[in-house]
Amino acid sequence: MKKIKVLVVDDSAFMRKVVSDIINACDHIEVIATAKNGKEALELLKTLKPDVVTMDIEMPVMDGLTALEKAMDTTPVPIVMLSSLTKEGADATLKALELGAVDFITKPSSVFKINADDVKTQLIEKLEIASRIRIPKKRKQVSTDVIRPKTSRFVGHNDIRKIIAIGTSTGGPKALQSVIPLIPKNIDAPVLIVQHMPPGFTKSLAERLDSMSAISVKEAEDGDMLQPGWCYVAPGDKHLRVVRDVKGFRIALGSDGPVTGHRPSADAMFDSLAQLDLHNIVGVIMTGMGADGAKGLVNIKKNRNFVIAQDEDSCVVFGMPKSAIKLDAVDKIVSLENITDEIIKAMEV
Repeated sequence: MKKIKVLVVDDSAFMRKVVSDIINACDHIEVIATAKNGKEALELLKTLKPDVVTMDIEMPVMDGLTALEKAMDTTPVPIVMLSSLTKEGADATLKALELGAVDFITKPSSVFKINADDVKTQLIEKLEIASRIRIPKKRKQVSTDVIRPKTSRFVGHNDIRKIIAIGTSTGGPKALQSVIPLIPKNIDAPVLIVQHMPPGFTKSLAERLDSMSAISVKEAEDGDMLQPGWCYVAPGDKHLRVVRDVKGFRIALGSDGPVTGHRPSADAMFDSLAQLDLHNIVGVIMTGMGADGAKGLVNIKKNRNFVIAQDEDSCVVFGMPKSAIKLDAVDKIVSLENITDEIIKAMEV
């Protein structure tokens, strides 16, 4: 079996050694070189041709974001970012994903936790997935130069008749930027998003999408009443479910166990919507590893709702959509660039 070749890039000699030791302990992955800054990494990329790169963000000489952008232009390769658990780290990570990084892993808050089994497992799993990803061609980015007017009209909570719900994982943060900013501000439905991300990162994702979009985007809070023209992003490590009460439809966040291996889980969100007995839900399943969302969409479709899946060619990882398609839970398969159009068409029915 051919080993996965990894280039480790970090300005900390300690981190380079720890990451290398974790990788080299696996019989099917090996570190072929290390670099202490982005400039060194770019030089090594040209000669060594690694299968995947781990890249720190803050480094002297050339930082990780600059190196990432240059690598995508000259020697495209799957890159997994190493991110700090700070607001600045989350913002930088979102930028890295926009620039072409395929995924990220958060650095433990303490050096004593670096060798924890869950950290090791997550790192190896993400490197395995990244090594199989083909770097997509550069897509036209949604312009963020113009601040679009936000939804100003208020629609009573009890007027909710339609709901848009999106589930995504690996490749999702960038893919969502091709969907959410194109939704018109007068859309007659709230939008719900489950994106597999740690706490803190989902808030940065919501803020980033909000700055680009006509609709208002926020990280969901427990008790939020759904409003048309608003988009609610499930917080990291919390399930997002929707319940009905006398005032309308309300978000209920939960810390109960993972569903389909995740928290937040797309299945948990879709299942809660299926229980509302609505017939104007548009379920969307996008790029991501695994099968989260597929079973929940089966229940969504049973209630005569409409389900859209992103196609294989435009996915970074064709896992979640493929699983939903296999369960016959999908009505239409479309490219990333056509998802918003299909959502709007479904809303008009």
